[in-house]
Amino acid sequence: MVGIARCECMIYDAGSLKEKRAVLQRIISRIRQKYNVSVSEVDYQDAWQRTAIAVAAVASAKVPAEREIQNAIKLIDSFPEIERTLTDIEWL
Repeated sequence: MVGIARCECMIYDAGSLKEKRAVLQRIISRIRQKYNVSVSEVDYQDAWQRTAIAVAAVASAKVPAEREIQNAIKLIDSFPEIERTLTDIEWL
């Protein structure tokens, strides 16, 4: 089972691409360290305050893949400098 979550987010305090990328790098590296998922910025690379993060998990059943994705989404939500606005989850 493959699960893919695409999270659109806002980083309101980012005044430049450098500030935005610093926040994203911290979030993405923490997700990679803690959970068995793939994660990347997939859209809005040239926008200062907007981003889209994709999280993908592969498992033999839906439940463990969903658990990893939900944990990664909770970690994104735990950062005060980023706000998740829209999340789509797709199962393959």
